[in-house]
Amino acid sequence: MRALLLMLLLPLAAGCGEVWNDPYPAAERGKNILYSVFTERPKHLDPAQSYATDESQFTMQVYEPPLQYHYLKRPYQLVPNTALEVPQPKMVEKDGATYSVYEIRIQPGIRFQPHPAFVEKNLDLRKEQVDALGTPYQLPLGTRELTADDYIYQIKRLAHPRLQVPIFGLMSEYIVGLKEYAAALKKADKPGEWLDLRQHPLAGVERVDAHGYRVTLKGRYPQFAYWLAMHFFSPMPWEADKFFQQPGMAQKNFTIDWWPVGTGPYMLSENDPNSRMVLERNPNYRGVPYPSEGDPEDGKNGLLADAGKTMPFIDKAVYSREREAIPLWNKFLQGYYDTSGIGSDNFDQAVRISADGDAGLTPEMEKRGVRMETSVEPTVFYLGANWLDPVIGGAAGGESAERARKLRQALAIAIDWEEYLSVFANGRGVPSHSPLAPGIFGYREGKDSINPVTHEWKDGKAVRRPIEAARKRLAEAGYPDGRDARTGQPLVLYLDTVDRGPGGKAVIDWWRKQFARLSIQFEPRQTDWNRFQEKLRKGNTQLFMVGWRADYPDPENFMFLLNGPQARARGGGENASNYSNPEYDALFARMRHMPNSPGRQEIIDRMVDIFRRDAPWIGGFHRKSIGLIQGWLSNVKPNEMADNKLRYYRLDAARREAARRAWNRPIVWPLVLLVLAIVLATIPAFRSYRRRERMAATREQGAQPTPLRPPHPPGASA
Repeated sequence: MRALLLMLLLPLAAGCGEVWNDPYPAAERGKNILYSVFTERPKHLDPAQSYATDESQFTMQVYEPPLQYHYLKRPYQLVPNTALEVPQPKMVEKDGATYSVYEIRIQPGIRFQPHPAFVEKNLDLRKEQVDALGTPYQLPLGTRELTADDYIYQIKRLAHPRLQVPIFGLMSEYIVGLKEYAAALKKADKPGEWLDLRQHPLAGVERVDAHGYRVTLKGRYPQFAYWLAMHFFSPMPWEADKFFQQPGMAQKNFTIDWWPVGTGPYMLSENDPNSRMVLERNPNYRGVPYPSEGDPEDGKNGLLADAGKTMPFIDKAVYSREREAIPLWNKFLQGYYDTSGIGSDNFDQAVRISADGDAGLTPEMEKRGVRMETSVEPTVFYLGANWLDPVIGGAAGGESAERARKLRQALAIAIDWEEYLSVFANGRGVPSHSPLAPGIFGYREGKDSINPVTHEWKDGKAVRRPIEAARKRLAEAGYPDGRDARTGQPLVLYLDTVDRGPGGKAVIDWWRKQFARLSIQFEPRQTDWNRFQEKLRKGNTQLFMVGWRADYPDPENFMFLLNGPQARARGGGENASNYSNPEYDALFARMRHMPNSPGRQEIIDRMVDIFRRDAPWIGGFHRKSIGLIQGWLSNVKPNEMADNKLRYYRLDAARREAARRAWNRPIVWPLVLLVLAIVLATIPAFRSYRRRERMAATREQGAQPTPLRPPHPPGASA
């Protein structure tokens, strides 16, 4: 019995010093590996086609455009990445037209990651050789130096007939000859054959030498420098393009869209987008120094401790796909993820809101050493009013336009965006007062930032005007108490939305309450995303809710959302409300290509005043991100424009390992009690069994054996 008990308890005792629930291999413990998550399956890792934030956390660790954003400085500043300096445009007059010429000089000596495309024999594989591969990296690997031709090849790919390039329409308006180049490539493309872009020159892109190239744009477009910090303008070696075009490659998902090829600090070594993505240090990466300067508070926050040291600091990054918020949160609390966002279900456990509305960590999070980083994203989400609608819009002009303007202003006052953020976003956002997001040039701070139509400045903060002010504007619009003064009919307004299901019902109920404050009848028109987009394209909406995230930190990237020529219904642009105001459009044409200056600020201020008066957007908000960072991860600063952040992070793996053991100690006493209960329950049966065995043995010992009779002699009778 003692032996049985010891056999049952020994495994429990042996495991008391181990972490039983570790989801990672034991060989990875204590290693310099970052663990993070992704929620959406990446669709494109090709720098010509990718356009999603979820994808850029992978692509921007691998690919290196010539420019990047300074990691620490705010407002955002462009600095060299592979380029020697930030290029300045040279203005050229030719045949009565103005052109901007950008000459980009790249650093010599930069090398691509190890890849089979750089081994000549791998560019002529037989299909059976491809079929036998598990990954491309089973082939011999090579590398070579980065050249200007690689950047030129990628720009040409923006016009490739087989690729869906989201920025082609915009770039073809600026890069000389790009539109015509796309037409020429379409004619030259032959199904099943590799289209060698080196054989087709592009007028607006010119090779200067091995480390220099020029891009010529039509007119002035100073925002082009921002595009040079995006993955669309990363280098692409022609060898990689040819390698992945070989027979059998696409059938095995061996494509640039699946296996990126770059010069960045990391290379994608494992790609299972339904489960796990792994980035490993690129052994050919040149190494660059951590920034030596930043914002004034960066020093005291420890963000300059690694100044001048060679990056990257982390050897490997493992990203696991988490479809549900609860498992993600639990693993973060167990120390198995190094960073985490905060879902609504976990918000109260992680964050406490002060009386002034400021967010701080709960004592539980502080005790764990968790840090919180917050930033206002370069986004705007707004309730749009369709300018083409006869009731809410302003296209009709005259008295109807004035009535509609007063109606929009009344709604802008009445709809309580502060309440919306509190109820549906745990306060993670700030109400918008203009098209511009905080941190963008032209955005005003403090008292100068508020929309005087909807808010007033009291006690050092913006306060929404009372509902009586909204009802007064509604009456001036001709709808006293929510009824048309001419006909007596109730005013009915329609909101097109994709909010459906249980969560959507709460949002719809909130909208209904907002309109009821003005006695306006509210009718939601719920639909799916594709149908919603179709209605926007055709201008068949009245009110709708959409959002925008900036591509680059320039006011032009927000103010163009209200530019008349870019109306969605008429020109297929991003002006979803189809707003049109000749004065605004004229100011936009002047402002868009100006450098940041007092003169540009003055024009922006006037455009914002027009926006507030016309109210084509009936309020909205700028989203605020809140991230949690484990205490062992350092050099983390929110940067909403840069996605190549992994190279800056530093990890204390020993501290993490100690925390994991402290936070995941096995609770063995229930198991011990269970084992004891099982043992105690078996004792009576065991004793009964032993008693029966002894009784049987006793009976056998007390019985006399029967003697055997001798055999009969032959012939004898029995």
